[in-house]
Amino acid sequence: MTEYTLHDETTAPEASKPLLAESRKKNGRIPGLHAAMAEAPGLLATYNFAHEQFMSSSFDAEEKTVVWQAINVEQNCHYCVPAHTAIAKMMKVDDAITEALRNETPLPSAKLEALRDFTLSVVRNRGDVDEAAVQAFLDAGFTQRQVLEVVLGVAQKVMSNYVNHLVDTPVDEVFQKFEWKKAS
Repeated sequence: MTEYTLHDETTAPEASKPLLAESRKKNGRIPGLHAAMAEAPGLLATYNFAHEQFMSSSFDAEEKTVVWQAINVEQNCHYCVPAHTAIAKMMKVDDAITEALRNETPLPSAKLEALRDFTLSVVRNRGDVDEAAVQAFLDAGFTQRQVLEVVLGVAQKVMSNYVNHLVDTPVDEVFQKFEWKKAS
């Protein structure tokens, strides 16, 4: 596998240095994902923007967690599943939701299950989702806006999951206690 540099403010390309400085300020450290993405400043900037936009979506903390983790688990991301387990804890999401997502077991509500089903349909069908799946999502209490916000979440996670696969980003020490492997 090709080795990638995990950058900091001294080794990163010039355009990534302020992005990494901001990351350190927000997180108290530079997450490994950001250190890897810094090689391509446009990628890191776009990822940060997509993250901010998804955080501002109409989904609540539980729903954001469902979108993120459904995608992370589906795409078998060794880095993002532990990271989003920690993020869910910081967002005070019920551990039962996180465990159901990590283990691909039923979620505690039909509405959250509908969100996971729709998100996975978008991922697996590359956005070519049939009308019945869209209608089931809407019938579960979601909106047309949220149909499109799932796409935003998918776009964000494609960037992070794919980078982590290509770079084999080491799981940050703070996330290691949430290590995860896909059930066989």
